[in-house]
Amino acid sequence: MTTVKQSPQSTPATSSAEMIDVINPATGQVVGSVPDLGPAEVQALAERGRAVQPAWEALGFEGRAKILLRAQKWVIDHKEEIIDTIVSETGKTYEDAQLAEISYGASAFGFWAKNAPKYLADQKVKSASVMVKGKKLMVSYRPLGLIGIIGPWNYPLTNSFGDCIPAMAAGNSVILKPSEVTPLTSLIMARCLEESGMPSGVFQVATGRGDTGRALIDTVDMIMFTGSTATGRKVAVTAAERLIPCSLELGGKDPMIVLRDADIERAANSAVFFSMQNSGQTCISTERVYVEAPVYDEFVAKVTEKVNALRQGVGSGPGSVEVGAMTFPPQVDIVEGHVNGAVAQGARVLTGGKRGSGPGDFFEPTVLVDVDHSMAAMNEETFGPTLPIMKVEDAEEAIRLANDSEFGLAASVFTKDVERGEQIAKRVQAGAVCVNDAMINYVALELPMGGAKTSGIGSRHGAGGIRKFCQQQSILISRFNPKRDIHMFPYTETTTNRLGKLFGFLYGRGSRD
Repeated sequence: MTTVKQSPQSTPATSSAEMIDVINPATGQVVGSVPDLGPAEVQALAERGRAVQPAWEALGFEGRAKILLRAQKWVIDHKEEIIDTIVSETGKTYEDAQLAEISYGASAFGFWAKNAPKYLADQKVKSASVMVKGKKLMVSYRPLGLIGIIGPWNYPLTNSFGDCIPAMAAGNSVILKPSEVTPLTSLIMARCLEESGMPSGVFQVATGRGDTGRALIDTVDMIMFTGSTATGRKVAVTAAERLIPCSLELGGKDPMIVLRDADIERAANSAVFFSMQNSGQTCISTERVYVEAPVYDEFVAKVTEKVNALRQGVGSGPGSVEVGAMTFPPQVDIVEGHVNGAVAQGARVLTGGKRGSGPGDFFEPTVLVDVDHSMAAMNEETFGPTLPIMKVEDAEEAIRLANDSEFGLAASVFTKDVERGEQIAKRVQAGAVCVNDAMINYVALELPMGGAKTSGIGSRHGAGGIRKFCQQQSILISRFNPKRDIHMFPYTETTTNRLGKLFGFLYGRGSRD
């Protein structure tokens, strides 16, 4: 069993909560347990977080950055321990944990330590209004106070703890409610911060199920949620009732468009990697592909050969398998339902198509053809190791079908004509579009990452990724000058005449005299 040290700042000192077993989905073994916290315990965390937040804010960007950079080094020094923890509770491969979690976490600590002062610096504003001539106008950013973050189970470091970093860099205290399926990574990151010098109470972990998340929304000043669109709607309603801001990264059904002039080898490699990475359990993974007819057969043949060669199973370290387990057992049922439903409607399975054998939660890497938009596999989020491929006549049909979705998180376009690819990318209704690549935009923390349509509200990364954790404040400063600032005068006849002449001049009905 994996043992995770319980940090004093992780959970309340005393708890009568029931315990939740954490299961390794690749083996079925229990690897740990965490308390299922109730509303009273969440409220205690909130009171503690609010009490310490002012001192954390007063530390300033430089003081906070020192701690974040120490945490960055801690992650690198303890990477094998963190990887082991991630793999044990998610069932993903060593490489998935190393490339998509450890590298992101280490990068994010450094990025926000460096860029928080730039993104949150006071901004001077110029105005065309003569009424404020000679005055100082500026926009300032202040931390909201206590941030609640509800994370998903697919990336317990990147998409769960990762959102906490900019929130803390901005000067907020944070309570993270990780998925009850994968809470151990959040606890090891609490230890990371504690051993890096983070003041107690600035970062806390509220382990538990849905009721814990609801209690968290009821206590914080802002909520960041990553998960399904259905749950995201409920989070948004609750936040609206409290009139607190929320940021949501929700579902996706990310399309790939392969044009007839694409480098088919590159497109096929990308389709396989970015659909099967993390067993397809990535919000911006490729979930459907539209290929122009002249290159369809070649593309399908290459993809099928590559998917058929993938090794799936319980990882035993670097290079042992390419595809791991499904992290959340009910998700296997969804994937199986999509595949079986598509086959019943006329689709063909070229490789895979079944649950894996053995004690773990696996679904075979699967390629589907003869698909259309009447099938759930093409219009609902599958979130598994499947790749449905559809033949189209031309780019216009591909764009139309790519946009024929309630989702709009990410997409990709493959063509050797990069200028045309850019123009097509701008027509795809998605928050992020890659040309001759996919998903890689996520590692560019300077780029905003957010969804269109029902894929979310707000964004992470870039300036908006930290400003959302702040209250924007407009400040206007007047330097008293009675000869110039006419509105500083009392309302005498002289003042009224001056104002009348000024407005007459501004609107073309007066004179300069």
